[in-house]
Amino acid sequence: MTPTLIALIAVAILVIIALVKGAVIVPQKSAFIIERLGKFDRTLEAGFHILIPFVDRAAYVFGLKEQVVDIPAQICITKDNVSVEVDGIIYLEIQDPHKAAYGIDNYLRAATQLAQTTLRSAIGKIDLDKTFEEREKINTEVIDAIDQAAMTWGVKVLRYEIKDITPPISVKQAMEAQMTAERQKRADIATSEGLRQSMINQSEGEKQKQINEATGKAAQVTLIAEADAKRIEVIATATAEGINKVATAIKEQGGIEALNMRLAEQYITQFGNLAKTNNTIIMPSNVADVAGIIATAMSTVKEVRAS
Repeated sequence: MTPTLIALIAVAILVIIALVKGAVIVPQKSAFIIERLGKFDRTLEAGFHILIPFVDRAAYVFGLKEQVVDIPAQICITKDNVSVEVDGIIYLEIQDPHKAAYGIDNYLRAATQLAQTTLRSAIGKIDLDKTFEEREKINTEVIDAIDQAAMTWGVKVLRYEIKDITPPISVKQAMEAQMTAERQKRADIATSEGLRQSMINQSEGEKQKQINEATGKAAQVTLIAEADAKRIEVIATATAEGINKVATAIKEQGGIEALNMRLAEQYITQFGNLAKTNNTIIMPSNVADVAGIIATAMSTVKEVRAS
């Protein structure tokens, strides 16, 4: 093998090594910070890139996906001097890899520490009872504080959530007793309201019942009165018609004779019933003079007729 061939083979091997060392493939949603001779040169985005071996190097590698950082639990003191254990979780993403590489040493640790200090400050401004109600307010305050500081880190804080708030056992027992008392109070109020409504409904029903009964009685009395009036009217009309018919019959030929005959029949019938209904009988002096009595009655009829 000639020296020239050996030299060519050596050059080829060096070229291959340079290509292997200099070839860089950047994955999707990732960024490489390239330094040339220890100085920032450029930022590589997703794709295939060639570096100069032994001159360029990937100093920092960042993932551009949203990152979830768990905030360790810590003891916070509320405004009313109650110690509670609070932990949370923060969501962030890198928007400027250059600032994330050279703006801060460790942006994850910095965001965690800042979230803890801001959380302690926010919890110290409110009472224990409000810590459970104002989680959204606390979350917003922590996000605002971290986001302002993270602008120089090239990091964007997306959201922060409190995972759990754990009060001391004694406070928890007192809160449970308070909640039990509150539930019992609401139950008692609901029961009393139900009883009150039931009594109101019962009284309203009784009132309506009395009104209906009075209305029914009034209607019944009205119907009875109308029926009596109608009966009296019918009887009066029938009596008047009967009297008119009798008067008309008397005026006709043979009417007086028929009346004489009718009076004689009524007199004999009623006289026969006197002994059946009473022990004491008042008798007229001329009881046997039927003709005289009838004549007297007929003379009265004639006088009425003449008038």
